[in-house]
Amino acid sequence: MFKLFRPFIALMLMSFGSAAYAADAPGVTPSEIKIGGVFPFSGPASPYGVIGQAILAYAQSVNDRGGINGRKINYIAYDDAYSPPKAVEQVRKLVEGDEVAFIYGQLGTPGNTAVAKYLIAKRVPSIGMITGSNKFTNVADYPLTTTSIVSYDTEGKIYAKFLTKTMPNAKYGILYQNDDLGKDYVNAFKAILKGAFETKVIAVSYEVSDPTVDSQILNLKSSGADALMVAGTPKFAAQAIRRAAEIGWKPTIVLNYPSSSVSATLKPAGLERAVGVIVGQNMMDPVDTQWASDAGMKGYRAFIEKYMPGADIADTNIQYGYAQAVLLEHLIKQCGSDLSRENIIKQAKSLKNVMLPTLLPGISVSTSDKINMNYTQMRLQRWSGTAWELFGEVLDASSE
Repeated sequence: MFKLFRPFIALMLMSFGSAAYAADAPGVTPSEIKIGGVFPFSGPASPYGVIGQAILAYAQSVNDRGGINGRKINYIAYDDAYSPPKAVEQVRKLVEGDEVAFIYGQLGTPGNTAVAKYLIAKRVPSIGMITGSNKFTNVADYPLTTTSIVSYDTEGKIYAKFLTKTMPNAKYGILYQNDDLGKDYVNAFKAILKGAFETKVIAVSYEVSDPTVDSQILNLKSSGADALMVAGTPKFAAQAIRRAAEIGWKPTIVLNYPSSSVSATLKPAGLERAVGVIVGQNMMDPVDTQWASDAGMKGYRAFIEKYMPGADIADTNIQYGYAQAVLLEHLIKQCGSDLSRENIIKQAKSLKNVMLPTLLPGISVSTSDKINMNYTQMRLQRWSGTAWELFGEVLDASSE
């Protein structure tokens, strides 16, 4: 008698298991996985909006190839205009309305800060968040988070060490955005210079609502600074470069990584005005001829031609979005059949030497339960007027 009921019992167990699995994996069905993102498609940081567009386009390319393990990626991206209250509204919509499995690639320190506690309370992972704010690298405080920019603290320390080594007797000016993004760079300089900070550095802030930074640049020039570190976003970095040239000030200019785009920063500033500008980078320059025959760059160009026709190939923000999307694809594949939120964050913190197609040679993605940063490495490069020229070796967070 018992043998006769075995198939029925097995079916009941399978049904129960499926129901339990569905409950443990919000946003996941046999045919799709829902993932959410929030970007400044409008507002003062809108040049970064193309990152979200690139992720959307790449998700479409994955779906055109049949998806991952039979599932299509339903990537839902909303605009927060770089406004924290709007970010909260959009993330709540993604979690409670769209019921996404997790948040991926949300951009901006202010927005990520505004939603962090909410996501932790809801037990929703925020993977590959696009902010270098040092606080998010604290794995104890942010257990469901990984980041996808070299931390501003690490980057700032690299720049501070570079300047003190190459210009030891100079005075340094810092133009910084008056939020966590800008302040992390200032604090990094304080950590390296220690007691000398007060005499060697003048730091001047701006608000994202300011129309220009013209007055700040005039003040920094008047301070006698020989080097200028710009810790902000592309719009204001471009203004700083342009205004410095207009008033005849020729400091050594160092840009933070978020402002490294040729099309979003250097072109608006004037390519000739930007000659000599230095920035840390971990990805190939898509218009640099030295990478023309590289297989990864060829694949990227083919992607742009098919899925983002007419896009500016020189815009490294698009390329960054592409790298983010490739990493998302890798993560979903690594999760296998278990797309529960618990396994998603586990796998996001178990990436081992992942080689993305457009990263600079020697740079890869590795994470662990103690290091939640996707990127910890970079190289310095200098703008020649027509291209970025790499110099120095790969610099790592552990040996900055």
